[in-house]
Amino acid sequence: MFSGLQNSWHRLCSERIEHLFATDKKRERKFSLERMSFLIDYSKTHLDREARDQLLRLCDSVDLADHILNLFSGKRINNSENRPVLHHLLRNSHQSSVMIDGHDPGPQVQSTLMDMRDLYKAIKGTVRLGSGGRFRDAVNIGIGGSDLGPAMVTEALRPYHEGLKCHFVANVDGANIHDVLKKLNAKTTLLIISSKTFSTIETVENAKTALEWLSRYGGNPSQQVIAVTAAPNRAQEFGIEDRNIFCFADWVGGRYSVWGPTGLPVMLAIGPANFAQFLRGAAEIDRHFQSTNWEFNLPVVLALLDIWHHQICRHPTRAVLPYDQRLALFPSFLQQLEMESNGKGVTADGSPLDQPAAPVIWGGVGTNSQHAFFQLLHQGGQVVPCEFLIAANGHEEALRHHHELLISNCLAQAHSLMVGRNLDETRAQLLAQGLAADACEQQSQHRIFIGNRPSVTIMYPKLTPKMLGRLIAIYEHRVFVEGVFLGINSFDQWGVELGKEVARDIHDKLCVSSASCGDDRGMSVLMKFLRQHRPVN
Repeated sequence: MFSGLQNSWHRLCSERIEHLFATDKKRERKFSLERMSFLIDYSKTHLDREARDQLLRLCDSVDLADHILNLFSGKRINNSENRPVLHHLLRNSHQSSVMIDGHDPGPQVQSTLMDMRDLYKAIKGTVRLGSGGRFRDAVNIGIGGSDLGPAMVTEALRPYHEGLKCHFVANVDGANIHDVLKKLNAKTTLLIISSKTFSTIETVENAKTALEWLSRYGGNPSQQVIAVTAAPNRAQEFGIEDRNIFCFADWVGGRYSVWGPTGLPVMLAIGPANFAQFLRGAAEIDRHFQSTNWEFNLPVVLALLDIWHHQICRHPTRAVLPYDQRLALFPSFLQQLEMESNGKGVTADGSPLDQPAAPVIWGGVGTNSQHAFFQLLHQGGQVVPCEFLIAANGHEEALRHHHELLISNCLAQAHSLMVGRNLDETRAQLLAQGLAADACEQQSQHRIFIGNRPSVTIMYPKLTPKMLGRLIAIYEHRVFVEGVFLGINSFDQWGVELGKEVARDIHDKLCVSSASCGDDRGMSVLMKFLRQHRPVN
């Protein structure tokens, strides 16, 4: 399917990106896309018109329109689990005509959203605790999709906080929950235990510790514990009262669940009105995705760029670089969204893939990252396509000069990665700085920037709840489109299971000095050391 594109890459790989600008004065306009208040500039890539047209033709060759229709109509496209994929209903249920086994899920989605709003209003209004005080803090206990999404969104929308102060516990490392709880008042803290299955070991263990803390320091579990789950029976068995359980369906994948009750800490932080804007932004992208021609379709264009860089150019990683301190968690969020979705070795029918599916996603927040790993991006031996994200406006009007510096750095990095600095330019600069000729020759090789490194820049007016909703939905649909091109199931995650199973076996035997670990390959030396340095229960 990609043979024609590979021929184009062989034609273009020795071409310098800046030369493509020199031969087409309108390149910047032709290779950028402005829709839904976003500007996506992909002119600083090796694509030319012919290669882009080849990419766009892929959409029809895989019947992308039919796949999109199947996604939104409730077909069971998650074939390994025999489930539909309907997280989009969480943000657009009032316009849904989807039926699941003869049942319209829209009213239940709306009812749960109303329950979330009622909880927010009660906490802000009349609810008083046994201590006589009111809720001040919320601790969300979850992991994976029950943590990364709500934690990222809550932090990203900090300028819109008007409710509880929300904290997040995910790691089973006791340091995580210890350091969160030690600064809180148990009498005024709400616990949210968020787990799709309500059996995830990290979440269950952290929940037990939090409940013990709540009881020990005067809290009331019947008033102060909420469960968010697709398995309400297990939450009840855990001791959580039915009235305090917020449910979602199994057709909502964990990494796609922030739009529903998993996003409860987001609503508790920013309030129902802002949360509604967050949902509205995502729903707008849903409509854009379904109705827009491929060449102007934001998720489709970004997915095609991923196919170009990873499957065709064979760049194994992609750096995500938000120039926004409040999006510091965005690269981690995308790691789960993209690598858990598309990190597969087989197609949807179980056939082996003949190439890697998902690139490795990594990155960090600018400008901090410039002083950490940008050395590798500019002068390292491997090419890393970069994805810059920047808002035209910040929230701190009195610190506008800071934002101007931020924008300047973002644009400068993208430009420098493309243009670089050659040997002659480096020599001339060093001589102009007064360096002696012999020292100049010695130093110049260290200061050359090869350039010709591809990047995409995504710009938007301001990071508002609606804009963040749009941004996340773009990435969700982008991942889906990539999965369609590769013929994989983007909505299961069996790869997380094996390590969990082995961990349970090791945990059962860890503190028994005479016990074997079963399959001891590569483990016996480690276990011997642990038994020498840890007390036996």
